[in-house]
Amino acid sequence: MKETNYYSLYLDVPFDVTRHSLYNASELYKGYEPAADDEADKEAFANCYDSRVYHHYMAMGKNPQNVDESLARTLHDHGIHMALDAFFREHDSHRCIGIMGGHALLRTDPMFARIAMLSKRLTEEGFCMLSGGGPGAMEATHLGAWLAGRSQEEAQEAIATLAAAAASFNDKGWLSSALSVMRRYPQERYVSLGIPTWLYGHEPSTPFATHIAKFFENSIREDSILTLAFGGIVYSPGSAGTMQEIFQDAVQNHYLSFGFSSPMVFLGSKFWTEEMPVYPLLQHLMSTGRYKNLLLTLTDDTDEIEKVLKEFQSASASR
Repeated sequence: MKETNYYSLYLDVPFDVTRHSLYNASELYKGYEPAADDEADKEAFANCYDSRVYHHYMAMGKNPQNVDESLARTLHDHGIHMALDAFFREHDSHRCIGIMGGHALLRTDPMFARIAMLSKRLTEEGFCMLSGGGPGAMEATHLGAWLAGRSQEEAQEAIATLAAAAASFNDKGWLSSALSVMRRYPQERYVSLGIPTWLYGHEPSTPFATHIAKFFENSIREDSILTLAFGGIVYSPGSAGTMQEIFQDAVQNHYLSFGFSSPMVFLGSKFWTEEMPVYPLLQHLMSTGRYKNLLLTLTDDTDEIEKVLKEFQSASASR
């Protein structure tokens, strides 16, 4: 018999304030059944757990003045934080690799496939993949982890299926096509960790992440993403959010906040030197001594990325 959550009833919120486990896609999207009719599909999505929590969150305000609401969110996020601690008692955080990048990356973009195939290979090598848990580059990360152990042909077919169904998370069929691919290629062997937030709740959480730590407070979420990826972070092309993550990660590495520095790998030479020239800036800051301890790599070669990350693991193990 399911236990009644009296705290949630008392605080009048649609989420479990005493939750102490991570989410999965079945829980976040409980109540959603894809429908062929556009309006019926929208209604089904609006009634799922994730949407109901997001609508409540927006109705109460991103920075609520209601004390009960603030308490409820704080209790929820504390429980998710404790669940992350439990997750990393079972999974080695030093083998956790983050991939950051734009939420608007289309499934039809060649970079989407490159990220997915890189993530697939790293997962097969025993790494645990981590991202912000949303669409775009984040979805590609978890798609690759989900397809670990599958053939190249199966992975390419899955990517093509998603691209044909809905290129953008704003397109009809984005979620239903992902769920369809998951049913077609089921797996229980590999795990990946997505860390999304209801602050950006208009961006749906990718269901391909097997473990989902969804927070109300984006500051906690951002810090968790960058702190937990002890094995290094790969930066694919992105915009303002990715830039924020780069410099927040650089600060942690500069100060050796956790006793060591992890690789910062930039995928996309032209993007990171011309379109968003952050890489030359970081090099300059290193050469002038403003920043220290940064382990920087700029490349277009996913083989090199795998090599850099594996060499860091070997070096760390020998310390």
